[in-house]
Amino acid sequence: MENQDINEENINNQEENITQTEETVEENVTEMPTPEELLAAEKDRYIRLYAEFENYKKRTSKEKMDFFTYANQEMMVSMLGVLDDFERALKEIAKNGNEADLQGVELIYNKFKNKLTEKGLKIMEVRAGDNFNVDFHEAITQIPAPSEDLKGKIVDVIETGYTLGDKVIRFAKVVTGN
Repeated sequence: MENQDINEENINNQEENITQTEETVEENVTEMPTPEELLAAEKDRYIRLYAEFENYKKRTSKEKMDFFTYANQEMMVSMLGVLDDFERALKEIAKNGNEADLQGVELIYNKFKNKLTEKGLKIMEVRAGDNFNVDFHEAITQIPAPSEDLKGKIVDVIETGYTLGDKVIRFAKVVTGN
């Protein structure tokens, strides 16, 4: 009797499992996406892919423009030493030389400076008394401030700073007061 009850119970369990499996198969059949849903999914995928491609085009275009803007940066940095030498020479000739030498060197200096400016080089305007800004200035040393209002400010400019486009290629070397 007991075996018969167990067999009946097993048969009932198997029938329930078969019924559940049939219901799952029916649910899976009804969960198949409709053509409209497939179309909507593909349209969404297309729009996302198109947007990604547009972003790629904009990014590469910007990178290309940046490359052309800053392509001659290394050459500009190397020319800054020559520009500094011209400025020192002008100061010395003004002290010791004659007027004709001074005019000749000034003419070459201005022509050289103008050519660099045409290519995007800009001089940073830094004066004593300006606020010290780490984004544009490099503090060489600190000295006791000659007056109270120069504490934390620029006391002297040692070397001129330059930018190429919006990018700093040489920080202005300054002395600050403390």
